[in-house]
Amino acid sequence: MSDEEVRRVTDALNAVEQIADREERIKAQSKIMAEQANRNKDWSQDRDELIRELWDGGTGLSYRQIAARLEIKPSTVQAVFRGKGSGTTRPKAEKKPEE
Repeated sequence: MSDEEVRRVTDALNAVEQIADREERIKAQSKIMAEQANRNKDWSQDRDELIRELWDGGTGLSYRQIAARLEIKPSTVQAVFRGKGSGTTRPKAEKKPEE
């Protein structure tokens, strides 16, 4: 995605935030969040595959180099190899039973 495409998406999201009618704004935001939730799994999988390709079994780029190249956090790269996904996909902690 080029910087221009990112700017257009950002501008569109900013426009939604400027919808004056609160109810209409919330409806639009909810539709966008639902659509993005549908994409997250596929986008994460695509990112994880590229991270593994760039690492190339340890003969390619380092975790830090991958993070810099993809403009993501090194912890996101590390999470791919731990099999836990990024922080947004980490399983929630179990609640302790109340005594």
